[in-house]
Amino acid sequence: MDILRFATAGSVDDGKSTLIGRLLFDSKAIFEDQLEAVERTSRDRGTEYTDLSLLTDGLRAEREQGITIDVAYRYFATPRRKFIIADTPGHIQYTRNMVTGASTADLAIILIDARKGVLEQSRRHAFLTSLLRVPHLVLAVNKMDLVDYSEERFEEIREEFSAFASKLNVGDLTFIPISALNGDNVVSRSENMPWYLGTSLLHHLENVHIASDRNLTDVRFPVQYVIRPQRATDHAFHDYRGYAGQVAGGVLKPGDEVVHLPSGLTTRISSIDTYDGPVEEAFAPMSVTLRFEDDIDISRGDMIARPNNQPQAAQELEAMVCWMTDIRKLTPRSKLTIKHTTRTARALVRDLHYRLDVNTLHRDEEATSLSLNEIGRVSLRVTQPLFVDDYSRNRLTGGFILIDEATNSTVGAGMILDAS
Repeated sequence: MDILRFATAGSVDDGKSTLIGRLLFDSKAIFEDQLEAVERTSRDRGTEYTDLSLLTDGLRAEREQGITIDVAYRYFATPRRKFIIADTPGHIQYTRNMVTGASTADLAIILIDARKGVLEQSRRHAFLTSLLRVPHLVLAVNKMDLVDYSEERFEEIREEFSAFASKLNVGDLTFIPISALNGDNVVSRSENMPWYLGTSLLHHLENVHIASDRNLTDVRFPVQYVIRPQRATDHAFHDYRGYAGQVAGGVLKPGDEVVHLPSGLTTRISSIDTYDGPVEEAFAPMSVTLRFEDDIDISRGDMIARPNNQPQAAQELEAMVCWMTDIRKLTPRSKLTIKHTTRTARALVRDLHYRLDVNTLHRDEEATSLSLNEIGRVSLRVTQPLFVDDYSRNRLTGGFILIDEATNSTVGAGMILDAS
């Protein structure tokens, strides 16, 4: 059974908590005592219905108190698929959190209040999902019950958002009219909207095709750990040497010829091992251990690829960076640590080309720094070659994080646009 990771985004009071609560409730992913507590709290508040948003309200309250402003993750499953929900904060000062939640998502759901229509927040969320190359986008027009399930209103919002999305790099865009409060078109088709001929939201989540979203063409295997038992009591493992990591792209099979970077030496895969035993092929995002026919000096941070299909070995990077700290600003000549796949190096910010207004898409070429939650295009110089692809080709080998050398805190996240 495969896993769909999806992120939810929306403005305040667009109904994100209610939608997640509805999905959890209708898929029977909550315990009876949790439901009883929600029903009791709903009664105490004088609400005539069971307020499903209370299932996630605890985390939202924590965030409002300043305890945490992190992404809230929820898990549930149906007979068809497992799901991981990243509930991302909608407010502009939490842009960094939306970037975190959407960076690993296969799909993003942007909620829009049918009464308010497409807001500045909606455009910002759509831009960020396109910047992060989230392959599938669902625009859920919520609170349709408050506009009398109007087809005309739904079409107005669809046309307005489609016009904006045409300026972005949005691959798969789906529009679904819903009422999270009443459950219309969330898990099952709504009788209140006979004019809508599409599927329910959960049916779409269960059936959206994500296998082809992963890069199965370019073999990329960043080495994370060298397995070399020191005192193997079992003689069969006495000479065991394997290289563990997560497949970042392509398909690997025993007998395949591969090249080791940075040495450029070639060898063949003798076996592919997993926790559950040997496998005949490995592909993203599997975590495996590779064994090779030849002894090569391989360390953490090295890359395994195909001899005729190698990533770029680059020390000069052009990238979009989201700045994630208010302790310091990103400025030209800033010195940072860069972590790309499993390789770490030192980096110098050579230039800040422009700061991007995520609401208007305006490029401010006069900008001299990036502050918390701001996004801009920068040039970086790295002390040792990184084995990279453009972010548009591979999100794993095209992304990186920036770390403050003094505090060891993550201060930025980047997407490689060009490398040399």
